[in-house]
Amino acid sequence: MASFRERNDRKFRPKTGAERPSQGRPGPHKAPHKSAHDKASSDWLWGWHAVEAALANPRREKPRRLLASEDRARQLTERFGQPPALEIADAAQIARALPAGAVHQGVALKIDPLEPLPLDELAEDRSGPLVMLDQLTDPQNVGAIFRSAAAFGARGIILQDRNAPALAGALAKAAVGAVDILPHARVTNLSRALERLADLGWRAVGLDGAAQETLEAVLDERPTVLVLGSEGEGIRRLVSEHCDALARIPMPGGFESLNVSAAAAVALYELSRPRGTGAKG
Repeated sequence: MASFRERNDRKFRPKTGAERPSQGRPGPHKAPHKSAHDKASSDWLWGWHAVEAALANPRREKPRRLLASEDRARQLTERFGQPPALEIADAAQIARALPAGAVHQGVALKIDPLEPLPLDELAEDRSGPLVMLDQLTDPQNVGAIFRSAAAFGARGIILQDRNAPALAGALAKAAVGAVDILPHARVTNLSRALERLADLGWRAVGLDGAAQETLEAVLDERPTVLVLGSEGEGIRRLVSEHCDALARIPMPGGFESLNVSAAAAVALYELSRPRGTGAKG
């Protein structure tokens, strides 16, 4: 079929075995006035679930600042003991540290970004799909995809070094803690990453609304990388040419398309359904 593209001639070969990743307790005290640098930082997390998941993640560094209302500070202490860097702050003080409109729910955390895993390490667990994001830049969409991926048993997310938002702020809030539950890798070149994943036994399926075949028809029991493109441009040509198949989500209701995060949720549900050995759909 026209939408099924096999890798007969690979133009790129990885030079190495993997893609290089982008590589006594004090008591609470009153929060001081926040600087303009704090407000502009991309390493703030806010919202209860995002902050709780980050504090529970053993791969995280120690917090640099932790702002919490009195009620939230009490909850954090019950959950984690006396958290380091905890500062009691009212809602207005917390809001001043964050971008305008941030819904912080009485808690905000300044912490170093999570380190990505090497691609080969991320690909070791084949008990669920991987999700590759091709130039998705909207934090709300990426955060929602993290959330759906965690909910439907994906094993990880693959992002580019460039053209991908930081896993913090509004993205982490939309992910509801999933950025700390689901590991991720960052790669320089998505096409080469797909070639490496093929060498490791993974099959790439790109989601494309114009594809002839449906997602159910092209899936089988093999480990799958679900490739998602931006809402405006879709999957870029070279990335789509490195997919084993392109597929669409059937929409019997006749509506033209879904938001990319909604489409990701539907596709991940389909991927989570059991398939027998050799089954096509």
